[in-house]
Amino acid sequence: MLRALLAAAWLVLAAGCATVDPASMASRTGRDAIDAFRIEGRIAVRHNGESFSAGIDWRHDAQSDEIVISGPLGQGLARLTAGGGTALLETADKKRFMAADIDGLSEQVFGIRLPVSGLARWVLGRTTFGGAAQLDEAGRLASLAEAGWVIEYLRYESESRHALPELLLARRGGEGGGEGVEVRLKIDNWNLPR
Repeated sequence: MLRALLAAAWLVLAAGCATVDPASMASRTGRDAIDAFRIEGRIAVRHNGESFSAGIDWRHDAQSDEIVISGPLGQGLARLTAGGGTALLETADKKRFMAADIDGLSEQVFGIRLPVSGLARWVLGRTTFGGAAQLDEAGRLASLAEAGWVIEYLRYESESRHALPELLLARRGGEGGGEGVEVRLKIDNWNLPR
């Protein structure tokens, strides 16, 4: 379950409608200019035949991240914080994992260093490591293959070129009968600083 919790926090990559303010959409700058956000939504992770789903509340800015994973009744399952040279994962059963950064924390928990530091760019619909991208008719990411992951942008909050992703599906591995992981992120609400 701990692996599923970190995978959920990691890919903060379940259906429903996102809250969109049309007035703010019209005045919104492009995704490339966004450096801070808060998203609320739901995440589902499948790995090795096991499934896990939870609520997610993620606050991100240039200096820090805070991700809270919660159960169906809103109870906290895990809290991930990163910034100032420390990354910390705390679980509901009082387990704590700490590392210098979020990528190092993934290595400690999973045994392999994952490219977690690029996650905020993926959620915004931006590339991180110069991967292979396909665009939709509006010029937004439709899919991205990067760092061993394939991310599909299944729905945006509107048809606008500057619309933010609302539903993402990320997959890694699983080809040829190997282990794979699939993460679905449904963003119910985007909050951007003005």
